[in-house]
Amino acid sequence: MTMTSTERPAGLVAIDQEMARQASDAIASVRQAAANAAKIAASLKATGKLLLLGMGGSHAVGRAVEPLYRAHGIDAVALPLSEQLGQPLSIEGKTILVTSQSGESAEVLRWFEETNGATADTFGLTLEGGSFLARNAPSLVGVGGTERAFAATRSLTISFALHLAVLTALGDDPAAALQALEEPQSPDTSAALAALSEVRSVVTSGRRLQGLAEAIGLGLAELSRLPCFSLEGGQLRHGPMEMLGSSVGVVLFRGADATAGLVHAMAISAAEAGAPVVVFDASGEAPTDGVTTIAFAPASGMAAIFAMLPVAQSFMIAFAAARVENAGTPVRSTKITRSE
Repeated sequence: MTMTSTERPAGLVAIDQEMARQASDAIASVRQAAANAAKIAASLKATGKLLLLGMGGSHAVGRAVEPLYRAHGIDAVALPLSEQLGQPLSIEGKTILVTSQSGESAEVLRWFEETNGATADTFGLTLEGGSFLARNAPSLVGVGGTERAFAATRSLTISFALHLAVLTALGDDPAAALQALEEPQSPDTSAALAALSEVRSVVTSGRRLQGLAEAIGLGLAELSRLPCFSLEGGQLRHGPMEMLGSSVGVVLFRGADATAGLVHAMAISAAEAGAPVVVFDASGEAPTDGVTTIAFAPASGMAAIFAMLPVAQSFMIAFAAARVENAGTPVRSTKITRSE
């Protein structure tokens, strides 16, 4: 279905408005967070261990930045906050980053209650400076306030920006990541959308960019209401390949890093299984034959994330808009999940 501007669902218009300012808000967030990010970096240097807690898109952000902190020798693990509540890892001797764009989700409230305010090395990442999370832990607060639209877009970008501030305080050069925000790339996604036009489900996957794949898999499911989920590349290889075929789309994320060859191999295998395959590719390598490539300038880490994220967001929105009349308006969920 082709929509005119007057037919565009209100939920997607709200998302459009969030996305229109996400880059500028992210750049401002990096700068504003510098002083408090230095405090988190000091904690990380002292503990050498990081526990990243969040739900939904916030957990996907944690998964995406795990390898970036590990590159600094930090033992970083991202865990859903719900899992930490039910089968907790020890929090002693660790720096803890609790991410919640609203700062008010049910799991955040219960975790702080059950841990009596957690530890002196517990910090928050949020978009809302007056939230429960910001009141109960020293927090990095993103610029622009709470995201109102359903499905995380701007909140993801801002959360990544707050992590960029911490990584910069740890010694990373933020120039390439900031350039990706300031000079966005706009590769054509029409061929990729056409390739997936007949699928009934989508699996997203990556290696070092697996967290980005998880964020987009979540957004695809929320907006299109189709079964869309994410499996790390090795996990997809170990058995779930059996599900692949013409009705299952595969969306892969490939950066300029040591795992690029593994993503390339998965693209070949998925295509051979009959699945339509789309690769968001910032590897700088030659495109994989038999798949649809959305090409970016070579990049890795946060620069690759910031380059690919807005394009992948637009892709997931267009994918949903072609399938759901009121895409962007939740029917079973709420923006802030207040129950477990």
